[in-house]
Amino acid sequence: MTPPLRVYRVPHSTNVERVALAAALKGVTVEWVDVDPADRSELVRVSGQPLAPVLIAGTGATAEVVCDSPQILCWLEQHYPQPPLLPADPAARAEVEIFCDWFNRVWKLPPNAIAAELGKDAPDLTAIAGWSAGMRRTLDLFEALLTGRDFLFGALSLADITAFPFLKYPVLGLSAGDDERFHRILVEHMPLGDGYPGLRAWVARLDALPRA
Repeated sequence: MTPPLRVYRVPHSTNVERVALAAALKGVTVEWVDVDPADRSELVRVSGQPLAPVLIAGTGATAEVVCDSPQILCWLEQHYPQPPLLPADPAARAEVEIFCDWFNRVWKLPPNAIAAELGKDAPDLTAIAGWSAGMRRTLDLFEALLTGRDFLFGALSLADITAFPFLKYPVLGLSAGDDERFHRILVEHMPLGDGYPGLRAWVARLDALPRA
């Protein structure tokens, strides 16, 4: 019997939720190791860096250590290919992979920039307004992708798993005990008003999925 994977996590982490969703969809047993976000020495000990999640596969000197949620998602897809979260068709697979790369490297820049700016003694409100406007504009892209679809690229894929933990905040708000500045930014800078029915339904659809 394959031993469960160990995954180190911190509370309310969007990146940890990605892994929890993917593992549950693939029926993978996860042994969670909770880390105090104020003391990340254990993360540094096991992985050499302070960020969660960190996946440990195996034990002892041969254990495989995988950091960063996009890398962990790829690892899970490679080692547990069923059910697939990447399309078999090469073109469709490339579309999903390009979206995930864009989301991680481009879409996440404005909220991270706002969080960093708000941490300064004298935040640049003009810069924050520009980043905020860019975040709002992307909502129209997501709504368009969901036109006539249940998921971003038709079938449930890594695109949905990658984006949902971030895009849920304007719909669901902050969960109990979640006081992360980054999450408040996701709520406050992407107001949905009375619109975006596709995005709202997609969030509800993803939120109903199990977590490992």
